[in-house]
Amino acid sequence: MSNLTRRFLMVAAAAGAALALAGCNQGGGAAATGDAMSMGDPNAKVKMEEYASTTCSHCGRFNNDVFPKFKAKYIDTGKVHYTFHEFLTPPEAVAVAGFLTARCAGKDKYFAVIDALFRSQEEMYASGDARGTLLKVAQSAGMNEEQFNKCVSDEAANKALGERVEKAQKDRGISSTPTFFMNGKKVKEGEMTLEELDAAVAEASK
Repeated sequence: MSNLTRRFLMVAAAAGAALALAGCNQGGGAAATGDAMSMGDPNAKVKMEEYASTTCSHCGRFNNDVFPKFKAKYIDTGKVHYTFHEFLTPPEAVAVAGFLTARCAGKDKYFAVIDALFRSQEEMYASGDARGTLLKVAQSAGMNEEQFNKCVSDEAANKALGERVEKAQKDRGISSTPTFFMNGKKVKEGEMTLEELDAAVAEASK
């Protein structure tokens, strides 16, 4: 059994309480493959980036309450190109497993899985069953339990995610989530309202 798998199984039992209490400050790191995922017109004048963690409650609220409106207003209309950067917050093993699951589901399902993970946060910490919740999301994306187990114990993917997190910390000073950038300039650490995003997009459009 890999170190990641052991950590995940150990953390999963206590994930309910941990998720309920966890802030969204950076912890250490570990796992997934490939580059950051994006959506929208790559030629859009405004480039928005978000650093987020699937175990960050603030990221979850932003995803559930604000992002759908922002996406419809700016991304779907070609005004903003959006890039999602994976970051890790406690319990890190659960965040790792979530990102690995999204990657394994495939590029076309990546954002649907991320959305499902954010929307499952309350269920996860209410039930205390992190693994069961993650497995349910994986199955909704077409994975079986064997594929899910193999996915979350992928050491190469684990190492790649850890390297991306370290790079975010070193190169861009990321220490908490969510953190937002517009055209390469940091605009806020913490949740943003649609009104704040409107203003940030307007400024970046000048």
